Amino acid sequence: MNAVAAPPNALFPDRDRLVAAIDAAVTAGDEHAVTAALRSALCGLIRNRSVRLPECVFEPIGDHYARRELYRSDEHGYSVVAMTWGPGQGTPVHDHCGLWCVEGVWHGELEITQYELLERDGDRFRFRAAGGMHAGPGSAGSLIPPHEYHTIRNASEDAVAVSLHIYQRSMERCSTFLPEGGEWYRRASRTLCLDPAG
Repeated sequence: MNAVAAPPNALFPDRDRLVAAIDAAVTAGDEHAVTAALRSALCGLIRNRSVRLPECVFEPIGDHYARRELYRSDEHGYSVVAMTWGPGQGTPVHDHCGLWCVEGVWHGELEITQYELLERDGDRFRFRAAGGMHAGPGSAGSLIPPHEYHTIRNASEDAVAVSLHIYQRSMERCSTFLPEGGEWYRRASRTLCLDPAG
């Protein structure tokens, strides 16, 4: 995966409509007000089908879930990333490196599991699953640190899922947590790359 530019408007004709809705939400106040406004805006856009995403976001990549940046705001700093999940693709437990995020399911269904941090011993972390959900099109949730530990997975054996993620700013790395046994996980740093978006 390489760092690539967001698609031009010719490939994403509804980009301005999406950006206008996000811009209005990110001026709502503190992070709780902003993420609530973004959840509402994102759910409305998905359910009303008033924005069509570029065709490329519906194309999975065989060996990893795809991350395609659709827009980055110079004015507000946020980043919009579409993720494409092939059958069975998912993430390990991970964080967002202290950034808030709003995530909405655009197409298909995803399993999201949140984790509660119970204790830490250096690079070893003890987590407990704290709730999960099957999310379908038009559902959205937010992650505000320190409540940011979670997994996402497409449990389908044959269907593709697409989610849209609005990050406080471009997220170029995160921590992943690999199971060691029981509730214990070991932290590893992961660089996040982007796939072509056009």
